[in-house]
Amino acid sequence: MKKAMISLCVSCVVLCMLLVFVAVQEKQGKTNTRVIRQEPLPGAAGAVRKEESQKQTEQEEPVAELPQVELVMIGDMLMHTRVLDSGKAQDGAYSYDHLFRQVKDKVEQADLAIVNQETILGGTELGLSSYPCFNSPYELGDAEVRAGFDVILHGTNHALDKHARGINNCMQFWNEKYPDIAVLGIHDSWDDQKDIYVYTKEGIRIAVLNYTYGTNGIEMPDGMEYCVDYLEEERVRKDVEKAKELSDFVVVCPHWGTEYQLTADASQKRWCEKFLDWGVDLVIGTHPHVIEPVEMYTRKDGSRMLVYYSLGNFVNGTESKKKGIGVRMIGGMADVTIGYEPDGTVGILSYSILPVVCHEDEGTSYTVYFLEDYTKELAKRNWIVESDPNFSKEYCDSVVREVWGKESRN
Repeated sequence: MKKAMISLCVSCVVLCMLLVFVAVQEKQGKTNTRVIRQEPLPGAAGAVRKEESQKQTEQEEPVAELPQVELVMIGDMLMHTRVLDSGKAQDGAYSYDHLFRQVKDKVEQADLAIVNQETILGGTELGLSSYPCFNSPYELGDAEVRAGFDVILHGTNHALDKHARGINNCMQFWNEKYPDIAVLGIHDSWDDQKDIYVYTKEGIRIAVLNYTYGTNGIEMPDGMEYCVDYLEEERVRKDVEKAKELSDFVVVCPHWGTEYQLTADASQKRWCEKFLDWGVDLVIGTHPHVIEPVEMYTRKDGSRMLVYYSLGNFVNGTESKKKGIGVRMIGGMADVTIGYEPDGTVGILSYSILPVVCHEDEGTSYTVYFLEDYTKELAKRNWIVESDPNFSKEYCDSVVREVWGKESRN
């Protein structure tokens, strides 16, 4: 009995000591919980680091979200007379905010928004003009900035429509009024031509390049051989090499293809093979004035290159009258999310195309709707019906299904 009592006492003492030890450990907050947090390595583009977690007492820290960049781009700002006149007030002043009213929210929320400014902004002093030699007012640029665009593409076949003075006026407008806006495709000096535009957000660096296949036979002015970026193989290859050194992700915006053709031509396909070999990540094309397919290319190493062959027109006011002309009223907004992939490189996380419709109602009142917001009633009132009676909401839907299929978000 005595031995049993001693054994019981010893057991109680051991149990008490154990309880005291656990209580002390809990009070001091010592645990074995490990939390893994991923974030980009500082100074090492595209790298991903797993950090040791810190000791926690009650609750684990939330996993930090990796940075992403949403890039959007719209197609051709084709400023025919009808579109030019839509922005002219009775007092002679110009404003073009109405062109972007229906899509502005989407443009503003994007990190990087790009517009293809098809026509040169030479100002009213050069005389505003439509096809075949365009010239548009500075106020169009004002509206693009207010709409939220960060990058203006001027590398088009109409870049030299007003020759040297058009280039100089346009560059002076952008440089003096909006020095923080990136203007690509045209230049006012050799130094400017050599620069590579790189957008940066939280360590993700995106380079954007812009070239045109030509300038409608108009040669660059003497002494200004720097003024337009042409789609020339050696030049583009070297630019892409430099862009890859300066960034984690390369975007090329070529002005290319065959006008009014809903499919990519042989030249576009050849250029895509070159872009693929050179390591380009994203290609967004313009010029055909109609929409063309979206295609994903894959390299042997598994890396990918996304191609939007043509976004079509954002605005236009063609005076042509014939069956099928309504297809020129259909365009698209490319929407691409760029960020860190599982292997730590920067790539495309998601992408889509948002169809848009150019609409003129009640004379010269222009705007552009997302197709998902466009109604049968609006389509019936669109001026293009007078030129192409086949135009309708159903017609727009069918063209988008034919060209973009599942890629479109409508």
